[in-house]
Amino acid sequence: MAGRKIIVGSRDSRLAVAQSKLVMAQIAEAHPEIELELVTMKTTGDIILDKRLDKIGGKGLFVKELDKALMEGKIDISVHSLKDLPMEISEDLPLVAFSKRENPLDVLVFPEGYESENKQLPLGTSSLRREMQLKEIYPDWQVESIRGNLQTRLLKLDSGQYGSIILAHAGITRLGLENRIGRVFSADEIIPPAGQGIMAVQGRAGENYSFLECVNDKKSEICAKAERAFVTYLDGGCSSPIGAFAELSGENILIRGLYYNEETQQHFKSRILGKAIDGENLAVELAKQLKDGKQNG
Repeated sequence: MAGRKIIVGSRDSRLAVAQSKLVMAQIAEAHPEIELELVTMKTTGDIILDKRLDKIGGKGLFVKELDKALMEGKIDISVHSLKDLPMEISEDLPLVAFSKRENPLDVLVFPEGYESENKQLPLGTSSLRREMQLKEIYPDWQVESIRGNLQTRLLKLDSGQYGSIILAHAGITRLGLENRIGRVFSADEIIPPAGQGIMAVQGRAGENYSFLECVNDKKSEICAKAERAFVTYLDGGCSSPIGAFAELSGENILIRGLYYNEETQQHFKSRILGKAIDGENLAVELAKQLKDGKQNG
């Protein structure tokens, strides 16, 4: 594809555009001969804001329009937050690059001008995964759903609708809003969703995407595939209250997992350590253990 124009597709939210521009900057630096154009579009998930995602079809609603544009050749690649992608990816539209991971943890954001949370007002989150884990940390704090892009949620927070909201550290960082972070939750307190902090680039099968080697981070790829293997085994879409977080240390990988049993409405956490080369198999082993009700820390 070198020497030609590459059209990059993105959701039209401020965060999605910022993330796409980060990927484009890496491509431009490594391949000045490539002309890049950004095309944005509003997805179904951006339009329906009065219902929780698991009630309207899951986070696949954030990619449907971009997938269609990619299949029809209107764009050449699309850039996504990996955590927003369904576990089932069409063979026709493979993931062709994984960015270096930004901070993957979740954070608590206070209303502007406040130095602590306001528990007289509800704690806002759109995620059942976060809600379940937050109730262990704040058992007496009322949790209510909040939808909308990052800026919309911050506006709702600052207008007095919520006492605090929980967001992804990565999104806050990529928009230069680190000063809004009031508390960073450890991975043991709140296990993130699979892929959080990683941007994924999607392309068309059969095309040459070697120019994306400048974007792809091997460590992110190993962790992403392990985390997604965990969720896939548990048959959880990306709106399911399932969390998975992998960390590399030398040749080893530590995987934390959160599993929710819909029948009993109980959730379980555990972790597994092993060789990074076996990451996906270890993730499946951890998923099996949790499904069988086994926990080890």
